[in-house]
Amino acid sequence: MSSLIAATRFSVLDRSRTREGLDGPRALRDTVAFARRIEELGYHRFWVSEHHSVPGVAGSSPAVLASAVASATSRIRVGTGGVMLPNHRPLVVAEQFGVLESLFPGRIDMGLGRSVGFTDGIRKALGHGKEDAEAFAEQLAELLGYFDGTQTAHRQVHAWPAEGLRVPAFVLATGKGARTAAEAGLPLVIANVRGEEPMLRAIDDYRATFRPSPGVAEPYVVLSGTVAVADTADEARRILLPEAWAGAWSRTRGEFPPLVPAAEIERRTMSERERGFFEEGLRGHLYGTRDEVAAALEKLLSRSGADEYLVTTSTYDRAAMLDSYGALAALAGLARPGGDPR
Repeated sequence: MSSLIAATRFSVLDRSRTREGLDGPRALRDTVAFARRIEELGYHRFWVSEHHSVPGVAGSSPAVLASAVASATSRIRVGTGGVMLPNHRPLVVAEQFGVLESLFPGRIDMGLGRSVGFTDGIRKALGHGKEDAEAFAEQLAELLGYFDGTQTAHRQVHAWPAEGLRVPAFVLATGKGARTAAEAGLPLVIANVRGEEPMLRAIDDYRATFRPSPGVAEPYVVLSGTVAVADTADEARRILLPEAWAGAWSRTRGEFPPLVPAAEIERRTMSERERGFFEEGLRGHLYGTRDEVAAALEKLLSRSGADEYLVTTSTYDRAAMLDSYGALAALAGLARPGGDPR
């Protein structure tokens, strides 16, 4: 194991993906069980996500799900990746995380994003439009102000029990998110969605413009992405197939479906358009044998200087998924004998 990988924290984001033949409630229960296993493996954090009116994703209420995960675990940090701030009033978000931190002191993270609903119908149902995402920096400042009490001075509003509590906040980099994180002096969570070079440029810009804030003296970068580890590269690639096909289906039919078995996807005759989106969905991920993934991680961590890697792998075959997370934990040396985290 390289010293660079050994020095890096590894965490997990789970989107509560549904699987063919299994409903949303089952997906949520699987997320809680998954969090317990991830804690045993020695990962640093376990985050849940926010999606609305997406058939293949059951995670629509991250604060509620985070509470269930924290109740089922005892040591791992629990949070959101993230709460989409344009969909909520900052006061309500502060109150929710104040309650979480009060119930699970020292274990709660507040990952925050600026995305809004995918369609006009969803945005209307949420009571927000695309323009709300442009006000993200102001919403973020208001939210943080409820924790440190600065909102009280001019609004005379308190977010009990949040006021005075320390809940680490993270900014998910979409659009202008990297610059917003730097100006707010908060950790950055960034994914390789537009290619590695644009991601690295955004990280450089974040570090160059970072302004220290109370509790965050230096830039902190969390890379987010899929990692699949198996005995062979072909087996690892098969882990990626269900998500890649779900993405291709959504982009050709406008609906994100439950995950289906890899064997079913391999039997499909795809149209040229479907094949293009499918192959695109397989790019940019780290997968292969343990040695291959270790080499790829070493290269990416060296180029980015990241402090942490947030793994987002999901697939139809839960056993293969859990084996992959276990293999990654082993190659990163996440747990000492007896299950104590590194």
